[in-house]
Amino acid sequence: MKKLILSALVAIASLNSFAQKASPLLLTPTNHALVLIDYESQMAFPLQSITVDQLRQNTAIVAGASKIFKIPTVVTTVAEKSFSGPVFPELSEFYPKATSNYIDRTTMNTWEDANAYKAITGKGKKTLVMGGLWTSVCIVGPVLSAINDGYTVYVITDASGDVSKEAHEQAVTRMVQAGAHPITSIQYLLELQRDWARGETYKAVTDLVKKYGGAYGIGIQYSQEMLKH
Repeated sequence: MKKLILSALVAIASLNSFAQKASPLLLTPTNHALVLIDYESQMAFPLQSITVDQLRQNTAIVAGASKIFKIPTVVTTVAEKSFSGPVFPELSEFYPKATSNYIDRTTMNTWEDANAYKAITGKGKKTLVMGGLWTSVCIVGPVLSAINDGYTVYVITDASGDVSKEAHEQAVTRMVQAGAHPITSIQYLLELQRDWARGETYKAVTDLVKKYGGAYGIGIQYSQEMLKH
């Protein structure tokens, strides 16, 4: 009888220990680099797959998350001075041009630009997270290229957009079929936080959501105020 009880306790302990191990597929602040591609005015004008307002909010959540958790990040632009224009204010808020060394390109595929390729691969991370404009051109290119080179790639689908809903959705389908992992902006932020007991980032995360998280942010603001009573 004692042996049975001991065996049961060992089994329970083993289960508890196993339950505390997170999947290696989950993103952490140290296991990936972020690539933010062509969040520029001209690229946003013809968007139809998502409203520009929503895209700007989602971009802010992703950029803010990368700053809070100190993610190695590369910001790229395409023909900034001659065609596409400046980056979104929500991006430059966290990555000011004066200090962030944006990489401007002529190539549609970031992976084919020597400077961008060097910057991205130079981060030393075999997992990459990407988002930007347009999904079917400037995101598909580097995502498929990185996968081909042996990288694990996540695509932030609601921080990317295209000239039609079909163009965006077909691009996401194509990337997923090639092995990319779709993820959303809030999912990205909360996957990095993972535990609300992580006090060193708790306030920054909730402040970011209150500012850019729509209804979720309003809910946090409400609960923080009302729970004071």
